[in-house]
Amino acid sequence: MNEILRLEAELAFERAARQAAEQLVARLSDELERLRAEAAEQAEGRESSEIRGLRADAARASDDLDRAYKAVFRAERRLWNAIEAIPDGFALFDNEDRLVAANSAYRAIFHPLEDRIRPGIAYAEIPRIALEAGVVELEGRDPDAWLADILEHRRKNENESDAIVRHKGGVWLRFVDRRTADGDTVSLRFDITETRRREAALEEARRRAEAASRAKSAFLANMSHEIRTPMNGIIGMAELLGEMELDEEQRLYVDTIRHSGEALLTIINDILDYSKIEARKLTLQPEPFDLEACIHEVMMLLRPQVARKRVDLLLDYDIFMPTRFIGDAGRIRQVVLNLLGNAVKFTEKGHVLIRVVGIEKTPGMQEIHVTVEDTGIGIPPDKLDHVFGEFNQAEEGANRRYEGTGLGLAITRGLIDLMGGEIWVESEPGKGSCFGFRIDLPIATDVAPAAPPTIPPQLKRALVVDDIAPNLTIVSRHLAAAGIACVCRACPREALEVLDAEEEAIDVVITDYVMPGMDGFALARAIRERWPDLPVLLMSSVTFGRNDVPEGLFDKVLIKPCMRQDVLRALADLAPPDKGPGSDGGNAPSAAGRGGSSGRSAPRPRAGRARDVLVAEDNRTNRLVIGKLLEGLGLSPRFATDGRAAVAAWQERPPDIILMDVSMPEMDGLEATREIRRLEREAGRAPTPIVALTAHAMTADKERCSLSGMDDFLTKPVRKARLIHALRRWQILAPDDTAQEEEETG
Repeated sequence: MNEILRLEAELAFERAARQAAEQLVARLSDELERLRAEAAEQAEGRESSEIRGLRADAARASDDLDRAYKAVFRAERRLWNAIEAIPDGFALFDNEDRLVAANSAYRAIFHPLEDRIRPGIAYAEIPRIALEAGVVELEGRDPDAWLADILEHRRKNENESDAIVRHKGGVWLRFVDRRTADGDTVSLRFDITETRRREAALEEARRRAEAASRAKSAFLANMSHEIRTPMNGIIGMAELLGEMELDEEQRLYVDTIRHSGEALLTIINDILDYSKIEARKLTLQPEPFDLEACIHEVMMLLRPQVARKRVDLLLDYDIFMPTRFIGDAGRIRQVVLNLLGNAVKFTEKGHVLIRVVGIEKTPGMQEIHVTVEDTGIGIPPDKLDHVFGEFNQAEEGANRRYEGTGLGLAITRGLIDLMGGEIWVESEPGKGSCFGFRIDLPIATDVAPAAPPTIPPQLKRALVVDDIAPNLTIVSRHLAAAGIACVCRACPREALEVLDAEEEAIDVVITDYVMPGMDGFALARAIRERWPDLPVLLMSSVTFGRNDVPEGLFDKVLIKPCMRQDVLRALADLAPPDKGPGSDGGNAPSAAGRGGSSGRSAPRPRAGRARDVLVAEDNRTNRLVIGKLLEGLGLSPRFATDGRAAVAAWQERPPDIILMDVSMPEMDGLEATREIRRLEREAGRAPTPIVALTAHAMTADKERCSLSGMDDFLTKPVRKARLIHALRRWQILAPDDTAQEEEETG
């Protein structure tokens, strides 16, 4: 029973457990179904959201695309409206050279056939339509040839082509074609009629300006010729009169005539040079030259002006710089002459110093700086900016007592600009001015530098006496470069004190002439009394005559400005101290280099038969002047009054030289020269030297003379020194072995 009850109890428990499990399964099935339903609902909801999102995106994309289409349409319409609005023609051709589009301005030029210019038409048809419409100005050309040229030009210049076409009514059109990256061609048409009219007007203005410039140049050249012809008589006669025995008043009159004539000649030269610079017709003629010698020649030329004042002319040339360069020596000489001449003109006392220094910019090229310093009246600060202007001096009332055109500095600036250089000025009123310029010049290698003179070994220490401080510096620098130590004194009495204190230490004395308290003569006498064997060299701005310096007072006399070679050569020529100062032939002042005081030997004809000089000159006064000049040189000229007579005189008896005027009646000098050269060639004769005598001073005149066969060129008024130089060059006069004739500058 108990067992039955236990089994029933277990069965009831299992039944209850099964029911509980069934209920749990049922609940789980319901939950699973519920979860499935919820999952299905959620899946259905998610799918709808994505679809709705895609549909919204599609709608937005459609709206954006529509707006983009509208924007593109508006942009295309705006661009095309802009192209239609421009007055110039526009056309686009595809890569097969067929028209894609063209604006109204492009089509309008083909009126009345502009409707045929439509998309799809080939480019080759467009010029034919222009010919058919009759809008092209052929200017007598064949239509087929014109069309062939247009198409050939397009073919040869496929990527880029410009063409100018003249249409009816005087209209000029320019067509510009450019290829794009995708192979299309953009063609632009511009109306350049107004531009062509302006160009024609400018060309006409240029032609008139050139004609006016030629007329001005011809006028200046003719006026120069007309003025120079009588000037030849004035200056020539004054020069001849100056060589005669005249009393003081007569010499004053002659000098006044000569100086006035030279002043007028300077004005003529300034005006001609300024005109050539202004017209940009002035050309440089570079050739090897010695810069130091060139500057020294200019300074020597100004020496007579300096002699009338208490002014020292000084040259400080960098001892480490070359002297030979390649440049236009004549124009550089003219620049230096203008600057130095102004400095001398406005300086009454003190000194005028020209300083030359340089640096080597590149191998073989020197940057040269030249400054001209003076102790003159100076320039007010408000005038410095205008000092290089034209005619400025003439506007200055305070400067009216100084002669000049006021063109010198303007010409100087023009020449420096032509050389590619720079010019400047610094000044302080009452204390002086400093003008400077910079130019670059190639170093000449045509001549090896001359070896410096050999200084006697006993010259180890020099006493330099000069009250001008810059000159002390210059001379001491020259001596130091030669290995000579210097003791410098500005006062002669201090110099004597040095000799008293160091009698054995001083080997040579170099002294100035004009000094305060005691001049150079008095100092030399004091030295001779106490130290008779001590060499004394006089270096002075004063030019002495042959009998002005007491005999035996000085071993050497040099005239300032002195080149460094002059100083060293004078020292090298000094007698050794043990011979005493009286052993060099009387101690008469001797010429050392360019500045010596010895006189020149008079020009003389060459030895042998008399030299035959034929002068062709139609002007009676000029014949008289040249004849007197030649007679004064010991020559007997014969004359011809025109070119035809000159040729006949040559045929009658060929001369040793011909002085040929250029402007003459019947036959001018150029034609006469060509005729003589022709006769010489036919006869197999050696050419006769022919020297042009002309009042024409332009560069082109010299070239014409050379092309005609002339050998040399002398500008009127003919100066005696230039005539002597030419006659010596052609061996009519004997060479001058004692001195060189100074050539004129400017």
